[in-house]
Amino acid sequence: EVQLVESGGGLVQAGGSLRLSCVASGRTFDGYGVGWFRQAPGKEREGVSCIEINDGSTYYADSAQGRFTISSDNAKNTVYLQMNNLNPEDTAVYYCAADRLGGLTYESSDYCFTRLALFASWGQGTQVTVSS
Repeated sequence: EVQLVESGGGLVQAGGSLRLSCVASGRTFDGYGVGWFRQAPGKEREGVSCIEINDGSTYYADSAQGRFTISSDNAKNTVYLQMNNLNPEDTAVYYCAADRLGGLTYESSDYCFTRLALFASWGQGTQVTVSS
């Protein structure tokens, strides 16, 4: 199983940016799908973005579209989430999750979030706080 460690969270003012990192150990991300989720206090966990490592297909939740960018550096076994124009509603613990696709493709953001929630390995999370 792959082990995941997130980093890059912190406190930022509204309108600012952060870049989160998810580093894999134990094995590479080859053949995996990787996603970012978040959970705010008192709210359910929600999917933010996914990437299919081998072909680079990306998927975004509506809340992330146009502001967040997911990418991967396969040489570093790292997936990034660049978050721009942050607002207080983005405050949450952000988690990355990795899923061995076994040749499958996600086809949609809904499917990638559902599959990751069911089958993925998870990191410990990193706190993002956006002040107004």
